[in-house]
Amino acid sequence: MQQVSCSWFTLARRMVTRIVPLADSELSRWRAAATAIPDPELRYQALASLTQKRFHAVGGSAYSLFLPPGDEIKLIRPIVAFQTISDYLDNLCDRSIPASQLDARRSGVDFRQLHCAMLDAVHPGARRRPYYRFHPQKNDGGYLEALVHTCQEALSEFPGYRLVRARVAQYVRRYNDLQEFKHIAPAQRIPSLEKWFGRWCSRSPGLNSLYWWEFAAACGSTLGIFALWAAAARAASDGAAEPCYRLKEIADQIDHAYFPWISGFHILLDYYIDQSEDQENGDLNLVSFYSDPSERLARLSFFYQEASRQAAGLVSARIHGFIVNGLPAVYLTDPKVPLQHYEKERKVLLSRTGRSTRLLAALCALLRHVPALAEGRGFGMPARATDR
Repeated sequence: MQQVSCSWFTLARRMVTRIVPLADSELSRWRAAATAIPDPELRYQALASLTQKRFHAVGGSAYSLFLPPGDEIKLIRPIVAFQTISDYLDNLCDRSIPASQLDARRSGVDFRQLHCAMLDAVHPGARRRPYYRFHPQKNDGGYLEALVHTCQEALSEFPGYRLVRARVAQYVRRYNDLQEFKHIAPAQRIPSLEKWFGRWCSRSPGLNSLYWWEFAAACGSTLGIFALWAAAARAASDGAAEPCYRLKEIADQIDHAYFPWISGFHILLDYYIDQSEDQENGDLNLVSFYSDPSERLARLSFFYQEASRQAAGLVSARIHGFIVNGLPAVYLTDPKVPLQHYEKERKVLLSRTGRSTRLLAALCALLRHVPALAEGRGFGMPARATDR
């Protein structure tokens, strides 16, 4: 246990001293680009996403820990760009047009078309499409296309990317489905999500052990995408004569571990701390569908145990384990927890993790008092594909 704790704190130190500054520098570049967007509404939403959700991309950049020191920017650049696309489009779907003014059929088409940007971003060489075709505002001065191009260009540099691209695209398609169903007219949301889950269960019977909202939560995480990118980037940086010979096998293992377990745990925690905020804004909160707090805690604990078990079986298990255990450390030290009087539940959840996780939580609580790492300025994990 002591050895694990020491190695995790080594990773945490590298995260704080090197990766956070690099990711923050990338975000500053996109903020400068967003400031130049001609359309005032698009400019507002782009800047709002970068300001209020800045920490999502920084947290996702933890996957650059898989690369040797000095190579992190190769993975940080596409992660920051991709997460910025996600956060920006989330704002356009959720906040750009008042729900009372949305035509349900048109809004679904609009949301789907906007999110073609995410699918194009993970296909190097793909021709960009008119993403704003059905959106009332259209002139972003090339901002969204620049984000897409940055991802494509970076991913094209990973020789092994072709071997994981199909799996990455599947994650993005599920993500985009969630965005469409989650943001359509309120009366249509739950029926659409339930039918969607049913279709997936018919193809993948193993998903029957989940509730529909747990499946939806797993689809809202970008962590599986970043883990696959890290595997492709790591293969490219290993320097072996045939660096990709095991990549397909590794990608299979990552996919099995991340979907639905690690991805689901990530987004369930995200919804857990946002319950009051979502209720205030009239947003659908997936954690709210549990029958009572006891069941909610039991399922969160179950997802933690399964995510940890799955991470332990992966190549570079130490880093995957650090990220999995960093999730409760980050989310359960969020200021939203005491604001909702969840301190007792937090204590129960942390008691069901390991000692190393509780030490990471103590470190996270301490780092939240450092201005450059505090909420909204680069500390945390990427948030779900919904609601904010």
